Amino acid sequence: MTNKSILFSAIISLVQKIEDGILVGLLLIMITMAVLQIFLRNFFDSGILWGDSMVRILVLWIGLIGAMVASRTDNHISVDILSRYLSVRIKKITTLVVHIFTVVVTALMAWFSLKFVIMEMGDNFIAFGNVPAWVCETIIPIAFLVICIRYTLFSINLLVSLIFKKS
Repeated sequence: MTNKSILFSAIISLVQKIEDGILVGLLLIMITMAVLQIFLRNFFDSGILWGDSMVRILVLWIGLIGAMVASRTDNHISVDILSRYLSVRIKKITTLVVHIFTVVVTALMAWFSLKFVIMEMGDNFIAFGNVPAWVCETIIPIAFLVICIRYTLFSINLLVSLIFKKS
């Protein structure tokens, strides 16, 4: 391995560990907040005023970061009934078409969700506590952009393998 490939592998590994850490941390915070809310309501007839809103936002973040994590190894849900009957080359071509479609859809989602977040910045709506809603919504364009970049790289890799390899 060259120094560049070792460095590239180390960077990818670091990014994956950061994603995993964020996902686990957010899940722990969400579970803690939900349990705390239940405990406070059942035993003290009270609760944290913004706790439920925070849990809803955390569900959004966990779902989108989970999608980012699934996209790093191309593990999204797929229906591949026909793929077991296709030749290797045709299967690669259909996979390439699906990846390109994914790139287009996630790029559009990233673009329009970014426009949405920018619009929300002007509304001054508060999501929970003193946290503006747009801060909570920033995960939407970020997640779709990351997924778009990953599927762009998958597409390029697959295209190169189709052009330069026989299988």
